Amino acid sequence: MYGGDEVSAIVIDLGSHTCKAGYAGEDAPKAVFPSVVGSIDQAGAVEDIKPERDSEPMPDSKNGVRSFDSEKTKSKRKLYVGSQALGYRRDHMEVISPIRDGVVVDWDVVDKIWDHAFRERLLIDPKEHPMLLAEPSSNVPQQRERAAELMFESYKVPALFLAKNAVLTSFASGRATSLVVDSGGGSTTVAAVHDGFVLQKAVSSSPIGGEFLSECMMKSLESKGIVLKPRYSFKRKEIRPGEFQSIDLDFPNTTESYRLYCQKLIASDIKECVCRAPDTAYDESAYANIPMTSYELPDGQTIEIGADRFKIPDILFNPSLVQTIPGMESFNDPAAFRGLPQMVIESINKCDVDIRRELFSSILLAGGTASMQQLKERLEKDLMEEAPQAARVKVLASGNATERRFSVWIGGSILASLGSFQQMWFSKAEYDEHGVSYIQRKCP
Repeated sequence: MYGGDEVSAIVIDLGSHTCKAGYAGEDAPKAVFPSVVGSIDQAGAVEDIKPERDSEPMPDSKNGVRSFDSEKTKSKRKLYVGSQALGYRRDHMEVISPIRDGVVVDWDVVDKIWDHAFRERLLIDPKEHPMLLAEPSSNVPQQRERAAELMFESYKVPALFLAKNAVLTSFASGRATSLVVDSGGGSTTVAAVHDGFVLQKAVSSSPIGGEFLSECMMKSLESKGIVLKPRYSFKRKEIRPGEFQSIDLDFPNTTESYRLYCQKLIASDIKECVCRAPDTAYDESAYANIPMTSYELPDGQTIEIGADRFKIPDILFNPSLVQTIPGMESFNDPAAFRGLPQMVIESINKCDVDIRRELFSSILLAGGTASMQQLKERLEKDLMEEAPQAARVKVLASGNATERRFSVWIGGSILASLGSFQQMWFSKAEYDEHGVSYIQRKCP
């Protein structure tokens, strides 16, 4: 048993889009940065003096360069973590994500991301703080063991706990039983939580998340002839006071993945600024003469966005709309992906009959995509139509977007700072005694 409540625990939620890290007991994460990293293949790119010089203005210059040298012999690639390091364009830098379909595929990258969170953002020594990690609701045992092993072996943490995303969201709103609709960057997951445990049989997920919607937005704009120029591809020159002209710059060695990453950043900003879920199912003719909204791109041109403001978010409710977006037709069989209301009903119907009523009346929205305007109202309306008559449908979402975006992290922060939780930690001593598989017993 671990009893270290004199130091605060660290809570980490590594999502498919951003990594959130901070101290338990605080109301928002201290460090929020992208969970993609830049990677330069050391064998492929000719080593010149330039990349070392690039890393000096970054905060990791004092220990970053040294730690990379040991890295070079091991994996022959240099990784750049954090929005600042990613914002700087480098030759041959690929953008890679360690997570695919909610499962970690590249543990090297996860290791780097954690390292960045501890040593450069939170400025702590992981040996001194217990760690609470948020994990996907449908995580498999070997993934959990891998995470525990990495934490204990390479970071030497004194104690660890793995908690499911849906449970943490539920705790963040002060409930033990609820249906959590978590719509994040890479996917949307609906999970039923009962008395603080995820009901595994009632977890359903769909690959449509924020990044997918941003991609739809990008393709839709491209079909109208609007090209999103990444920030690095032009410079602005003042011709007359207050009047700018953008001059294109050419960087032949920029990788395709980095260019796409930069364009998606712009597309997702457009999405966050102008999109809102329509009150009723999207219909081409009804929205044909909707008033336009203007948005100024980084290169100074102003674009007008009309029906797309409503069409893109509606993909969450009606995935077959994807077929109507030029360039997205290749997206495989959308019939397989249910809309949000169907997923919710499906999850609730897989649960025990006795708790369905309670689930219908506490549906929680979490994740960045769920903080879209009008999404809560629309989901509630659609569910009212489809739910059984006796059910009282209530969709709950915390008032501000910050809380909705970070609800998993906030739940972790609440949980790890509870006095009654301190006996639940999986300690280093237990790890040494029972081995890594004991995590399955300590963290349900």
